[in-house]
Amino acid sequence: MQGSPAIPSQPPVPAAVRAKQTGDDVWRSRTDKINGELFALTYGSLVSTLVKDYEDYSEVNIQLEKMGYNIGTRLIEEFIAKTSLPKCGSFVETADVIAKTGFKMFLGISPLVGNWSSDNKEFSLVLTENPLAEFVELPDDARDQLWYSNVLCGILRGALEMVLLQVEATFVSDVLRGDESTEIRVKLVRVLDEEVPPADE
Repeated sequence: MQGSPAIPSQPPVPAAVRAKQTGDDVWRSRTDKINGELFALTYGSLVSTLVKDYEDYSEVNIQLEKMGYNIGTRLIEEFIAKTSLPKCGSFVETADVIAKTGFKMFLGISPLVGNWSSDNKEFSLVLTENPLAEFVELPDDARDQLWYSNVLCGILRGALEMVLLQVEATFVSDVLRGDESTEIRVKLVRVLDEEVPPADE
């Protein structure tokens, strides 16, 4: 019996590999880019203005996180449209997509994911480089109080909330403060219920 030759099936691509491939692809071909120096300087100007306006580093941290939250609620739409990735099946997969696709797509970097809690509801993103912090040196009085890149924590919180994951995202270390690494801790608080619009009567 003559038949077509058997085509070997491709093994399924692990989610982490797919997330990295998607991040690289989107970064290369589907993302408008701006000059990194201009981006860093513009962000620096924003932080400087907030410091002058509020004269309190704790309040600047709050304002940066709020700005980031608003940015994140909008960036997720672009992320979903450009990546066409399926819904993540776990918080572990979500972390890989954040690091290997999200950060790559919008900042051109891929933080390391690790330091998982035993229940897989909390992890760290270690930024080996931080485009927001280029050309930055914090004044001595800010080193113990200001989380210069706190907008990233807000972006994570806002974007994840739009996909029904309530998280807390906080910096635990920053090389600008003299720490050995820049680390963001992300904790899953709860999975939100999808709001169903009231039925028309």
